[in-house]
Amino acid sequence: MADKKDYYETLGLKKGASDDEIKRAFRKMAMESHPDKNPGDKQAEEKFKEVNEAYSVLSDKEKKNLYDQFGHAGVDPNSGFGSGFGPFGGFGGSSYSTSDFGDLFGDLFGGMFGGGTGGASQRRKNAPRKGRDLQQGLRISFNEAAFGAKRKIRLKRQAECPDCKGTGAKDGTAKHACDACGGSGQVRTQQNTAFGSFTNIGTCQACKGRGEIIDKPCDHCGGSGTLVKEFTINVDIPAGVDSDSVIPLRGQGEPGVNGGPAGDLFIVLQVEPHELFTRIGNDLRIDMPITFDQAALGTTIVVPTLSEKISYKVPPGTQPDTVFRLKGKGVKSVRGSKYGDLYVRMVLEVPTKLNGDQKKLLKELSEKIGPESYAKQSKFSKIMEKMFG
Repeated sequence: MADKKDYYETLGLKKGASDDEIKRAFRKMAMESHPDKNPGDKQAEEKFKEVNEAYSVLSDKEKKNLYDQFGHAGVDPNSGFGSGFGPFGGFGGSSYSTSDFGDLFGDLFGGMFGGGTGGASQRRKNAPRKGRDLQQGLRISFNEAAFGAKRKIRLKRQAECPDCKGTGAKDGTAKHACDACGGSGQVRTQQNTAFGSFTNIGTCQACKGRGEIIDKPCDHCGGSGTLVKEFTINVDIPAGVDSDSVIPLRGQGEPGVNGGPAGDLFIVLQVEPHELFTRIGNDLRIDMPITFDQAALGTTIVVPTLSEKISYKVPPGTQPDTVFRLKGKGVKSVRGSKYGDLYVRMVLEVPTKLNGDQKKLLKELSEKIGPESYAKQSKFSKIMEKMFG
């Protein structure tokens, strides 16, 4: 994965390019490197595959979001995030046909490459189709997001009927091709007019476009082939995720239609806030209370991180809101092994509820500390004198 070229670079774009920019770049580069225009040119063929791979990700909203969050791992079938796609049966395919390109590029090129004979609008309605994708929210703790975790979720979804195995037909019976349309799901009618003969193609009303008739529907599912069931699903949460991160679980959506693959389940994470830490990207921030004497004289404080306690030496004369950085004590990047930093802000705490003796001691101390010890206050007073005399 480390050697794979960035998809935006492949199309000559910068991250954040709009849908129109992606489509225009793809059209231009696909036309230049298409095998039909470069017969026998292996380099052009490989370039065309790279362009197609990049576009198949960046033109799909869900895949593009995964790629923007997780890089190639988000769409890699071997990483646990992604699944193979594209007209080559995955990214590593070595064969292609013009019918593949006619189907994929029909909307962009208007069929200029040929091969496709109908497109999506004319496909049979009883052809295999992928099942519906599902989305489920999951609330996790701050530490689970930082270190990763394994969780279980319960989900209700459509599942294949166990009695009819998804066919919709009663046990011992079967479907048969619709006599009205011959199994195509469409009927053609020809109309002769003064301007010539016209052929209309419409949905077959006998089978409702399915191309098949069920004589005896399954008693369990009523002929639908599916039932609503509750599932327990394991979710592996990688370290470094944040709110609105998406974990795709391939094949955990609703079952496919007519033998098609199951849809996918997308887990959308929501991270609970921490009592001490605030997260910005992979960096953490924490406000550390410090007393007047600690700030003035210097001290050693104990700073909490997500996994341990660290002693830190505060120098004398530390001013309120001074920020110290503890390198590498933030959150691990979800894309690699790098860690963010922890920024510690010194927050001066002024004592309250003082008794008489304490007030007396503080007043004596303030009288003994001259203006030369307060550089900022002295500078402020001088500016005031210039302003008002």
